[in-house]
Amino acid sequence: MRPDALLYPTPDGLYCPEGQFHVDPVRPVARALITHGHSDHARAGHRAVMATRQTLDIMRIRYGEGFCESEQAVGFGEEVMVDGVRVSFHPAGHVLGSAQIAIEKAGTRIVVSGDYKRRADPTCAAYVPVPCDVFITEATFGLPVFHHPDPAGEMAKLYASLRRFPERTHLIGAYALGKAQRVIRLLRDTGYDAPIYIHGAMERLCAYYVSQGIDLGELRPATVETSEKADFKGAIVVGPSSAFADRWARRFNEPLPAFASGWMMIRQRAKQQGIELPLVISDHCDWPELTETITDLAPDEVWVTHGREEALVRWCELRGVKAKPLHLVGYEDEAE
Repeated sequence: MRPDALLYPTPDGLYCPEGQFHVDPVRPVARALITHGHSDHARAGHRAVMATRQTLDIMRIRYGEGFCESEQAVGFGEEVMVDGVRVSFHPAGHVLGSAQIAIEKAGTRIVVSGDYKRRADPTCAAYVPVPCDVFITEATFGLPVFHHPDPAGEMAKLYASLRRFPERTHLIGAYALGKAQRVIRLLRDTGYDAPIYIHGAMERLCAYYVSQGIDLGELRPATVETSEKADFKGAIVVGPSSAFADRWARRFNEPLPAFASGWMMIRQRAKQQGIELPLVISDHCDWPELTETITDLAPDEVWVTHGREEALVRWCELRGVKAKPLHLVGYEDEAE
């Protein structure tokens, strides 16, 4: 079966006519298969949703009980027939519950990666390579300039700052789903055992991670209304970067703004955002990991969904791999 007859882009997102379903649709549809819980991939309002149990739970936390009319949880490696199309979900290593979706019919298998990373991360299931004829990859950091450092080294930068400025409150900007929990776990795994304060927007998601067996240590609410500035001297506070611009952030003790993102490799970007301590910690593959993945899988074709599409397409073509950009719209780098 021709791959572009099994799955192709539409204004609603990737569509499989044989199975009558969309993958990560950008607007409400009758049947949606969802790779993970970030809001640029997982939207409310679909009639039926198929995803991993953790992704469904995360969607319920974010959107409420009525986020869809019906849901179906699929375990990693479990195969499900959807109107004659074989579908299976496989770990993507991006955030808790994140999956690659394999779609197969008549001898053709397409794997939609969603967002993924290959580096070790104890807060989610590790990426698993899935052999396929067509690999659909993101390219958020799809330029040769992006080589992300070891996260342990970024934690060392944070500890150096804590020693240099022991009176200041270190505010770490991190996305509420995935990045915040990963940063907290990195702190724990590198020996930080003091309480970590979290913004209210992160409390329910952190509690869910803990319920799934992810040890985050002692977390306390970063409630400035009932606390004194002195209570946060030398403390670490994790919150959404959007909150750092309002009065909430200014009420901490000499706040030192940090931000955890792969984009912190671009120093000018950090400077423009007023970030004193950029922490290069990404939940996406960097350039070497993207190219390593394609080399390992050796698919017949590579389709690039969003990000820096053209560079990765060109890299594939120079190595004799058929490739094309899909130019999908509606997928932002929300998690970074």
